Amino acid sequence: MRLQTAAIELFLEFGYENVTVAQIADRAGLTRRTFSRYFADKRDVLFAGSDQLPRALAAAVLAADSALPPYAALVIALASVGAQLADRVAPLAAHRRAVVAGSPELQERGRTKFADIAVALARALGERGVDAGNARLLASVGVAIFQSGFDRWVDDPDAASLSMRISEAAEQLAGAIAPDA
Repeated sequence: MRLQTAAIELFLEFGYENVTVAQIADRAGLTRRTFSRYFADKRDVLFAGSDQLPRALAAAVLAADSALPPYAALVIALASVGAQLADRVAPLAAHRRAVVAGSPELQERGRTKFADIAVALARALGERGVDAGNARLLASVGVAIFQSGFDRWVDDPDAASLSMRISEAAEQLAGAIAPDA
């Protein structure tokens, strides 16, 4: 966490492109070698642990009650993983989002991360018996719900939990699609 905090402070102060790994390590009071033990490069500081998210979300989809329709299973999985994720990302989420927003390179990395999540969700939905086309569609919708819920939570983390914000985003979408249902 020291390296992540130091990196985000420097990125906000000088801009992502203008900060080196050596500066991050120095700000954290560590060596560059220590930095390299934990992260491959300075981008990894911002996306640490995100490689676990696709697997966690897919596992949650597969663990959802088999009697649930696919969309309900997806929403429950997103909210469940959101509840687990919140404590790990809360302290730096708003600052991290600001850094990513200021860098096309980091924005691309974020899009790649969410594409990986969509693939994992589609596979898990396929394993639940959803045909490939609908699984891809639901997975993309799931990513949008997760992103919307996450953004709402980052904007005001004390108002509601990440899990609740994800559920709210799903409800809002459902209401927009079938307002009288």
